[in-house]
Amino acid sequence: MKFDVEIDSRSGFCNGVVRAVQQAENYLKFSHHLNSLGDIVHNSLELERLKAKGLEILSLQQASKLRNDVILIRAHGEPPGTYDLLHRNNIQIIDCTCPVVLKLQERVRSVYQRLSPEGGQVVIFGKQGHAEVNGLVGQTDGHAIVIDSVKSASDLDYSKPTALFSQTTKDPVEYREIARYVKSKRPDAQVYDTICTQVAQRHESLVAFARTHSAIIFVSGRESSNGKVLFDLCRSVNTRSYRVENVSQIDPGWLCDGDNVGICGATSTPKWQLEEIFVYLRGLSDNQ
Repeated sequence: MKFDVEIDSRSGFCNGVVRAVQQAENYLKFSHHLNSLGDIVHNSLELERLKAKGLEILSLQQASKLRNDVILIRAHGEPPGTYDLLHRNNIQIIDCTCPVVLKLQERVRSVYQRLSPEGGQVVIFGKQGHAEVNGLVGQTDGHAIVIDSVKSASDLDYSKPTALFSQTTKDPVEYREIARYVKSKRPDAQVYDTICTQVAQRHESLVAFARTHSAIIFVSGRESSNGKVLFDLCRSVNTRSYRVENVSQIDPGWLCDGDNVGICGATSTPKWQLEEIFVYLRGLSDNQ
C-alpha cells in the first residue's frame, strides 16, 4: 500500500498559544518550576512535554493558597476576580492572555457597563465553563448569558436591549446563523464580530484542505473546544476524517492504496505533533 502524505501548512498553534508556550519555556530556562493557572493548552502531549520542563498546572483553588510566588495566566484569559485574588496574595503574574481575547474582554466590559443601566443583556456564544468564556462572563460581574446554539438563543428575553458576542474560537458560520436569529427577534440588537481572524481564516482553508485529500487525520486533544469544531468541519466535507491524539490511535485500515492523506489539527495542536504523525504515516506507506 502506497499513499501520499501532506501536513496542512496553516495548522498548528494559534499566535496566542505560541506566545504563552514561549513565555513558559523562556521562564523555565532559568527556573526549575513555574505554576500555570489551568492547562496552558488543551493538548495532553504538549502538557506532558512542558511538565517535564517544570510546569505545574494548578486549579484556582490551589492557586488561592499560594503566597509570594509566580503564576502564568494562559492565553484564554481570566476574570477580574482572579487578578484581585492573586494580587492580594502577592503573586507575580506572567500574563499571557491573548491580545485578541484581551480586546474582547474590554469590549464586553464596556458594552455591559453601557447596557446594564438600561436593563440590557450581554449574550456570549460559547462553550459553558470554557476558560475564555469564564473570563468574558467575569467582565459582566457574572451577568452575561452564555448560549451554544440557535435553540438556546430562542430562550432569551428579547424585550431587553441585547448585545451579542462570540468566543474567539467558535465556528464563524454557526455564529452568523445565531446572529441572524437574534436580529430577527430584536432588530436593534448589537452583534459584534469577535471571532479571531486567524481562526476564521483557518476554517476557510481547512474546508479546502479536507476536500482536496482522500483521507484526513485530524490531530487534537480531546479537551480542545476548537479541536471539536474544526474536526466536525473536516468531517462535514470529507467523511474519511479521523480524529486522534497520538500515533497509537491511528488505524492503518483507515487508509487505502493511492490515497492522498492530509494531516491537520486544532489551534492547540503543536507542529511537532503533526510532524510526528507525518513521519509515522510515511513509514507506514514505505514499509507496505
